[in-house]
Amino acid sequence: MTLSLGSKRLTGLMVGTALALGCTMVTASAEGIRFWTTEEQTPRLARQQEMAKDFEAETGISVEVIPVTEKDLGTRATAAYAAGDLPDVIYHPLQYALPWVEAGILDAYAATDVIDNLGKDTYAPGALAMAATEDGYASVPVDGWTQMIVYRKDLFDAKGLKAPNTYADVEAAIKALHNPPEMYGFVAATKVDENFMSQVLEHVFLANGVSPVDKDGFKPLDVKKTTEVLDFYKAIVKASPPGELYWKQSRELYFAGKAAMIIWSPFILDELAGLRDSAPPTINDDPTSPELASKTGIVTNFAGPSNPGGAAWGDIRYFGITSDADIEAAEKFVEYSMNAGYTQTLAIAPEGKFPVRRGDADNPTKFIDAWSKLPVGVDRKKPLADLYPSEMIGEIVAGLDVAQRWGVKEGQLALASKMINSQVFNQIVRKYTDGVIGAEEAVASLNEELSKIQ
Repeated sequence: MTLSLGSKRLTGLMVGTALALGCTMVTASAEGIRFWTTEEQTPRLARQQEMAKDFEAETGISVEVIPVTEKDLGTRATAAYAAGDLPDVIYHPLQYALPWVEAGILDAYAATDVIDNLGKDTYAPGALAMAATEDGYASVPVDGWTQMIVYRKDLFDAKGLKAPNTYADVEAAIKALHNPPEMYGFVAATKVDENFMSQVLEHVFLANGVSPVDKDGFKPLDVKKTTEVLDFYKAIVKASPPGELYWKQSRELYFAGKAAMIIWSPFILDELAGLRDSAPPTINDDPTSPELASKTGIVTNFAGPSNPGGAAWGDIRYFGITSDADIEAAEKFVEYSMNAGYTQTLAIAPEGKFPVRRGDADNPTKFIDAWSKLPVGVDRKKPLADLYPSEMIGEIVAGLDVAQRWGVKEGQLALASKMINSQVFNQIVRKYTDGVIGAEEAVASLNEELSKIQ
């Protein structure tokens, strides 16, 4: 499904006319706008309020920063739209971008104006692609992260192994490094009722170019490509410890120096360096040591045999300018937040807010450089640039170039999300890796169960 901005032009004209007539239906004025944010933790909220004050000092436009719990965001936005009382700008997750344009909640013309003004070539292509309409963008990408294969680079280097960029690379590394119980080749997710397994599986399926949806809805899984995914997952499960495994065990085993590879989010980066007391590395006797970080490499773009270009599972966040907004003031605020104030935006939580805007016309890496110097950690803080080499910082950010999710480009994100959240993939893949069913039966069962989800 592709959305055209044509339907939104009417909204823009209506807002403009209302402004010209001084109509009371327009809820914001040039002197003040409202901003909804899901970053509602106290320190994060304080940073956003500080940035709003800086913006007001520069432009004279005040910003009321309003925290909204993420699980309530959809219902609150729908209610506010019905009441003609939307805020001017909403910080929102990926799943709302295209549906909210279709529903009339967001003004895609305004978002596209901002991106054009800042320079769309300064943005990560993957972040833009996931919010693309037929002739513009639903929302302005703000920040994001991609799931990663975290691996023991020191052990790979010692054995002359390639980085685990492909299924074949991972399997070669398992063959060389798997030596239980001292060292497990991998720690795969096997606990079927954990969302962690759902997320890891989507990552692995994306890597091989397999999706359960197309523009018309459910699409039967390709037997050959899906069998390749199943065989790969069985291989990494076989190289894992027994038991019900999810994020907790994978982190603990890697931190203890007993796992060669795991799949994790970038929120592990500060913990690896001994900066969080609640999750200390135990590879040596010093829980504050950066030793494990120094021995670690990461891969974001991962590829299977049927998809050599690979993919990265991405979570992107956006600024949406609403159809009730004071468009001029809202655009100024978003542009400020993505330019002069962008380092402040990323500083809210730099270990999980990778810069989707890399730089500007004068310095193409301006924001990457600034982000890498922001302190990360909880109990102790250090910049990522002090903990990891520049090529690893580059790999972290580069994942956003190819970030994907099931159903985004097809306009079927909602259906794909229902499929992954149903845990059908978890249950049937687990049956296959346990040897209960064969590959042909597993693919048939997946297609049968997925076809029932509406």
